[in-house]
Amino acid sequence: MDLYEYQAKHLFGQHQIPGTPGEVCSTADAAHEVARKIGGQVVVKAQVKTGGRGKAGGVKLAANPEEAATAATAILGMDIKGHTVHRVLVAEASDITEEYYVSFLLDRANRAFLAMASTAGGVEIEEVAATRPQDLAMIRVDALLGVDEKKATEIVDAAHFPPAVRDQVIAIMVKLWKVMVDEDATLVEVNPLVLAPSGMVLALDGKVILDDNANYRHASHADFVDREGTDPIELRAKEFELNYVKLHGEVGIIGNGAGLVMSTLDVVAYAGEEFGGIKPANFLDIGGGASATVMANGLDIVLNDPEVEAVFVNVFGGITSCDAVANGVLQALEMLKSEGSPLSKPIVCRIDGNNAVEGRRILSEANHPLIEIVETMDDAACRVAELAAARKARK
Repeated sequence: MDLYEYQAKHLFGQHQIPGTPGEVCSTADAAHEVARKIGGQVVVKAQVKTGGRGKAGGVKLAANPEEAATAATAILGMDIKGHTVHRVLVAEASDITEEYYVSFLLDRANRAFLAMASTAGGVEIEEVAATRPQDLAMIRVDALLGVDEKKATEIVDAAHFPPAVRDQVIAIMVKLWKVMVDEDATLVEVNPLVLAPSGMVLALDGKVILDDNANYRHASHADFVDREGTDPIELRAKEFELNYVKLHGEVGIIGNGAGLVMSTLDVVAYAGEEFGGIKPANFLDIGGGASATVMANGLDIVLNDPEVEAVFVNVFGGITSCDAVANGVLQALEMLKSEGSPLSKPIVCRIDGNNAVEGRRILSEANHPLIEIVETMDDAACRVAELAAARKARK
């Protein structure tokens, strides 16, 4: 889960990482009130999960509450790289003497963590890495040993932080590592980390990505879910604990196993070219246990997507045999029918693998009016694209 800046700074505050006071607002009146409470100059920042806010006009300075309200009015509702601004962060403005960069991230390739630090902050770190690699220190962090004061000192010294801020940055690196571990994050980044004229080192911005697989350990992380910025279908799929991603197409995809589902997206997109550019409508992996309940939840999600015209169920029986999958599909349709769900969209089934012959027999003998059985993946993709195109043309 990728957090907004205000959420990241909230976590930083909980871990005693120094920053500037501020509050998130969704209206100009609220921005006016926060600026009044802070007093003095404030900065009004668009809360979107993308870079380039400043260049897009999503970051504005305000000398008083009235200017803060005017800035919020201008920023709220903006489109920044396809992201609509629903909230702004109103924070105390800070003069900046120097800008730095620090982060920890999960280094999957090397099965470890990586610390990155630079005295060239305030810009995209990719730019520093590409144009001035000597200004970016990258230090491996052992997952078992972690980051104590000694390791933090190694990181800070490798980045050549000035002596005047060295001890402060070391302390911040230790606390950032605590955020990484305690919150089960895969990325913790501060850019810029700044030296204020007072001599204090402050985290002016923050980026945190949390590992969704650890959500069961963090009940409070549910408060970070972005309900306004997330497709409502994806939110509903998350309630069913389904691996679902909304796309923009006409063919609903249900499969078991991420690799198989990804391949299904490709063959449907390829087959759809022949039928006017029909495309996959989603990624949905129901996993290895395709029970009736799981299948019903998957079909419920896909069939209730208004963009979907036809559904492709592509399952390879392994641990769960194909006869169980076939029974699961039929039971799922009965469950949805009993719940009053509208069932009118055709479903093309391709099942293969463990006990596939029996699975196909079960579906054939059921003779369900919505289900078609196609033996090969390519033929099934062509058929479902054809059906989706025909329904779309009739609208």
